Amino acid sequence: MPAPEPTPSARKTELLEAAYAYALEHGLADLSLRPVAAAIGSSPRVLMFLFGNKDGLVKALLARARVDELALIEPLHSSITGLPEAVSHVCTWLAAEERRPLLRLWAEAYARSLVEPDGAWAGFAESTVNDWLGVLASCQPERERTTAHGLALRTLALATLRGALLDLLATGDAARVTAAVELQVAALRSQC
Repeated sequence: MPAPEPTPSARKTELLEAAYAYALEHGLADLSLRPVAAAIGSSPRVLMFLFGNKDGLVKALLARARVDELALIEPLHSSITGLPEAVSHVCTWLAAEERRPLLRLWAEAYARSLVEPDGAWAGFAESTVNDWLGVLASCQPERERTTAHGLALRTLALATLRGALLDLLATGDAARVTAAVELQVAALRSQC
């Protein structure tokens, strides 16, 4: 069994939060230690000491974004019953303007994980799919959750939400995207 990760220092946590705010605003595509360090009041050397290298910082930023994502969807576990209701609720959550920086960061990391499956991006896309499938499963009745049909319904729901998210990020047309998702919610109701 691997040794547990040591608790990060207050300084590392502080710099990670500052770098995360920077990444939410600027993205990860062209992330370079020098501009990040300058923007957050540090130095590339300190960032390298704390995170190992640029990939280490990216991994830490992806983990930090995942914490935010999971914290935002966690209430679904206890407050929503039924897959159609979960999809409708998540669509409303996705459409909120204040979520756009996190969602853009998620979309960028998801895409990079698919084309660069090694290094800092390794496993991000698969992990996020599994996270969301788990949350959606918790919204299904147990008799549905444990079947192949239940898994297919969750996968359809996730595909709908992911497509809606990408469309929303590209166009900003929340009304059109929400209307389309609600059509899919109606179809899901007939399948559950």
